[in-house]
Amino acid sequence: MQWRNFELEAGSGRRWVDLMLALVPSEVMHSHTRAIIAAAAFAFVTGKKVAGMYDHSGERDLLIAAEIRGDQLQGFDGDRGVKFGGTPPEIYDAGDETFVSFEIDGTTMKGYDRGSSSFYEARVGDGVVQVFDHDQNAWFAYDIQNAQALQSYYRTTS
Repeated sequence: MQWRNFELEAGSGRRWVDLMLALVPSEVMHSHTRAIIAAAAFAFVTGKKVAGMYDHSGERDLLIAAEIRGDQLQGFDGDRGVKFGGTPPEIYDAGDETFVSFEIDGTTMKGYDRGSSSFYEARVGDGVVQVFDHDQNAWFAYDIQNAQALQSYYRTTS
């Protein structure tokens, strides 16, 4: 929060007022950026291909594919018609023309989205990736579709 002093003109007189302004980031992390982060985290942590995803917060299937070849991530966001990929410690999103940095520790991927100036953390579980967006202070969950089985997800149900 920051105090600012403004001069207002009302009727025939001028008046000075102090207002408290909240400084808000110019952009928040895009939902497609969180989905790319989830796909990258799953591919890097498990070494498995991503053939699609289900976004629980958006309640919809996403046309996102990703795979690791050596240490290179190759991905495609079919909903936007753009490529994404790269090598540690960065992923490039060709649609937004921005970089997302990351580091992997076990089943967790942490990093920074330069496009929104936001930090995140992604946790890879049994066919599910949860992404915590620090600016929104919220978790977002994605089921990952198995490339080897059409319309099937990696997550096991017991």
